[in-house]
Amino acid sequence: MGFPVDFLWGGASAANQCEGGIFEGGRGPANVDVCPAGPDRSEVITGHRKMLRMDEAHRYPAAEAVDFYHRFREDIRLMGEMGFKVYRMSIAWTRIFPTGEEETPNEAGLQFYEQVFQECRKYGIRPLVTISHFDCPIHLIEKYGGWRDRRMIACYLRLCRVLFVRYREYVTHWLTFNEINMILHAPFMGAGLCFEEGENEEQVKYQAAHHELVASALAVKLAHEIHAENKVGCMFAAGSAYPYSCSPEDVWEALLTDQENYFFADVQARGYYPSYAVRRLQKKGVYPVMEQEDERILREYPVDFISFSYYNSRCIAAKEQETAEGNLFKSAKNPYLKFSEWGWPIDPLGLRTTLNQVYDRYQKPLFIVENGLGALDEPDDKGYVADDYRIDYLREHIRAMKAAVEEDGVELLGYTSWAPIDLISASTGQMKKRYGFVYVDKQEDGSGTGRRIPKKSFYWYKRVIETNGEEL
Repeated sequence: MGFPVDFLWGGASAANQCEGGIFEGGRGPANVDVCPAGPDRSEVITGHRKMLRMDEAHRYPAAEAVDFYHRFREDIRLMGEMGFKVYRMSIAWTRIFPTGEEETPNEAGLQFYEQVFQECRKYGIRPLVTISHFDCPIHLIEKYGGWRDRRMIACYLRLCRVLFVRYREYVTHWLTFNEINMILHAPFMGAGLCFEEGENEEQVKYQAAHHELVASALAVKLAHEIHAENKVGCMFAAGSAYPYSCSPEDVWEALLTDQENYFFADVQARGYYPSYAVRRLQKKGVYPVMEQEDERILREYPVDFISFSYYNSRCIAAKEQETAEGNLFKSAKNPYLKFSEWGWPIDPLGLRTTLNQVYDRYQKPLFIVENGLGALDEPDDKGYVADDYRIDYLREHIRAMKAAVEEDGVELLGYTSWAPIDLISASTGQMKKRYGFVYVDKQEDGSGTGRRIPKKSFYWYKRVIETNGEEL
């Protein structure tokens, strides 16, 4: 059996982590530009330190990133050499609308992405486009406070309409918001939220989330109206929550964690706020203000498929335990797992568990759009990296994915590993935390030639794609 013949193998990146060129082509400033590397990054991305301008005291890795803006032809050629069927990428909102409020889009930005899509077509690569991958124009944060204000919906839909019309020849698969549940964990990065002293942060986060959920549903409506072949998915950061022990208290806390994680996809896939969320948000006094039509909009325009990132599972304890890191989520340290150099659990079977749980819950096609290992790569004197540890990680996760498809009947559209080339880490802003199949000669201090050098995993993944996952 194996994977379907039309299974979409590829890789994934984000504009703010790879493009650079933030002062070129008429692009405006965005929240992701001002998230600094170093110890202050956490306070900024969580909305607890307001930083809407660059200063000389910090380094801002998104400014240059790995210069995909100038080197996209080379990078896409390498993806084509690996045999990619799909490239999951994102649009930098402020390349198209520099402030987010212009009536006319920026033609230079539109032409840039058109060239990217044309280059993908040259190699038979289908773009899977994330409309907002942690992107919010600084102007909209200053004027409206980011997604806390409902007026953001109109600005976002203006962007959607331009993208759906301009690129209908190139793109049929779209994601509305990247890791939408990250609004609860990194609200400035996820929704442009900066909190004021004394503000009810949870209420602000859920109000902003509601605006994003309504915007997502209206984007589905718009996409279907503009092009009948358009398919629109949601995207959330996934990873099953295990109870730390069989203590009923641990089991209950793990259930609550899963519900918090699934809340956004529940709304986007099912079309309504689940009863557990309604009761808990009302009890806390943080249930969002809604307009009369909101419930109908959510109900009538659910997503066509479910996509998610999976890096690790989580382990949840009712009482305090030793903690482990993991994609902006901390949890109890699972004694049965190994950990990456950044302290993230490595749990391939957890991917199979997650696939089953998500498919059972929604019964809609799934797409794994991020999965990879951040590691310290040590190139030899020619720049070559023998990253067997990355191959091992990916091999075991693909095996788990294959079992979910073959043995469990999960409907899976494709798999885009994070990342095709080395890029800036979203959680830490580091360059040394590398994920790519291609080594980029760029160092933590910004030095380096930018030269691209395929790693051992590049050739391994090429063979995986050639054999449709039969040779791992």
